[in-house]
Amino acid sequence: MISVKKILQNKAQSGVCSVRPDDMVIDALNLMADCNIGAVVVMDGEELVGIFSERDYARKGIRQGRKAKSTPVSEVMTPKVFTVTPDMDIYDCMKLFSEKRFRHLPVMEEDKVAGVLSIGDVVSAIMKEQSEHIQYLEQYITNA
Repeated sequence: MISVKKILQNKAQSGVCSVRPDDMVIDALNLMADCNIGAVVVMDGEELVGIFSERDYARKGIRQGRKAKSTPVSEVMTPKVFTVTPDMDIYDCMKLFSEKRFRHLPVMEEDKVAGVLSIGDVVSAIMKEQSEHIQYLEQYITNA
């Protein structure tokens, strides 16, 4: 069983990309482009207060005529954030992704954001695990 902690350890990530609620949407979009990610956590100091994704911008920004340069992130972010902890497993993440219909999960450790998992991270981890399992079985069969 793959844990959230293991996925985070395998991610080539240097810190958590975050914005403040009063930052403009354009700043969040630029940060997401610079970090090559689809969502950023919204932090008020050390407190997680929301998450802002490409989907938020499309649905609550562009579609409603808001301008990225003059709209604060707080107006378009998702304030109710579902999170996971490092001791949870990959199936807990998949269940949340599927049931809640979102693509990013902040990982909380001791009331601090330790990282963010995307649905792509989870799929990659599953594919890697399956590949390793297939290799093991092939070696077992050829050495039998």
